[in-house]
Amino acid sequence: MIVPLALAQFTASYAATNMNVAISNIAKDLGTTVIGLQTTITLFTLTMASLMIPGSKLTNIWGRKRCFVIGLVIYGVGALLASLAQGLGLMIFGYSVLEGVGSALMIPPIYILVTVAFPDVRSRAKNFGIISGAAGLGAAAGPLIGGVITSAISWRASFIVQVLAVVTVIVLTPRIADPGVSGRRPAFDVTGAVLSAVGLFFVVLGILQSSSYGWFVSRKDFSVGGTVLIAKGGVSPVWLFIAVGAAILAWFFWHIRSRQKAGKEPLLRTALFGNRTANLGLGTQLIQWLVMQGSFFIMSVFLQQVRHYSAIETGLMLTPATVGILASSAAAERFAKRHSQRWLIWVGFVITSAGMVLLLALARAHSSIVTFWPGLLAIGIGVGTMLTSSVNVVQSSFPEQDQDDISGLSRSVSNLGSSLGTALAGSILAAQLVPGNKSFALTMVMLIVIALIGLVIALLLPKQKAGVLAPEPQASTASR
Repeated sequence: MIVPLALAQFTASYAATNMNVAISNIAKDLGTTVIGLQTTITLFTLTMASLMIPGSKLTNIWGRKRCFVIGLVIYGVGALLASLAQGLGLMIFGYSVLEGVGSALMIPPIYILVTVAFPDVRSRAKNFGIISGAAGLGAAAGPLIGGVITSAISWRASFIVQVLAVVTVIVLTPRIADPGVSGRRPAFDVTGAVLSAVGLFFVVLGILQSSSYGWFVSRKDFSVGGTVLIAKGGVSPVWLFIAVGAAILAWFFWHIRSRQKAGKEPLLRTALFGNRTANLGLGTQLIQWLVMQGSFFIMSVFLQQVRHYSAIETGLMLTPATVGILASSAAAERFAKRHSQRWLIWVGFVITSAGMVLLLALARAHSSIVTFWPGLLAIGIGVGTMLTSSVNVVQSSFPEQDQDDISGLSRSVSNLGSSLGTALAGSILAAQLVPGNKSFALTMVMLIVIALIGLVIALLLPKQKAGVLAPEPQASTASR
């Protein structure tokens, strides 16, 4: 059953990165601008991140396998429409909206189904390793595969490949074992879904705007409808978006608390946020995806702008990282047998940080390509080692009846980390805080510092023996 689930996760991760290398080709064919295509990619990220929690909750109403298939169908239709687009409007509807909605419906069931199907630590670690490896591989190999397909055939073929992948997964779905949801199916909290989606939308949108306006001082006028709301040199509008999102999310927390006190089913149970182990695990997840996407982004930009590599050459240069992710993810079961999840997470952060230090020390604008390999390989090994363990810690901190809630929250945190990593790296590069190519080094230093913060969070996780996922007393609090 793991094959269709891993293929679905790979496809969704691939969709988030492969467009970057085909922007110029798509913009020319559709008669639009690069900015228009960047907006399309941003909207895809926003849609997926903002709907992940409501999408996860629907698994407990529609059923996990059914929700997974519905998400696949919506995603496949979106990819097909994007491949046929003759203008930006249909591209946004197909790629940004339908693929984003489809991803939000099909990704949470993947992690829920693995959690409930594999109760023992070693088999769960092995299969989470495959899923996490597929996620990391899709994100890392997206630019290479997208570049090859775009160069050899057309950017439209890249969307057709996604359609074929979706059809393949649907054909394989009878292999997926779904024990079903026990108990009565709860009513869907529409108000909570709207508040969480809109709140996350504004937070992620604010983070993504940092590349254009900067984090503190606005680099240009911020206008709405031709009216300048914030002049150049004023406070960055990033904080305006984040403040609006934070206010709406505060309203969301008040709503779910009130609904729970009234004896009604909320979108998320407040007890989920009282589990220390899960909260620390979510913190490591956010930083892992931030560091991975941020480092891949900075390396891609460096290779294309400084070394003037093509899309295919850039993808090939990132291959050591892809190999590292695959190798360490494949060894997840063996690692879980010998070491605790806490140990694997903090060792992953150490190896990832060491890889970024190696890139900083060895790689130069005109150095041999070999100087990039040790750092990229170490980053891949480190990321692959800890991605699986963090997912294991978070998902295993709760019983089966809470898997729909925690899965959506976990995926939202991962998407937030991905958006934050790209936005932070892009904003520092755009700010040009230091002359020449030193902005790339400054960005890498920032990512190293953030990885070390992740290491500190990992060290705060409760100590466990090898093969133990989470303390049992904490695992039962959310279901009360």
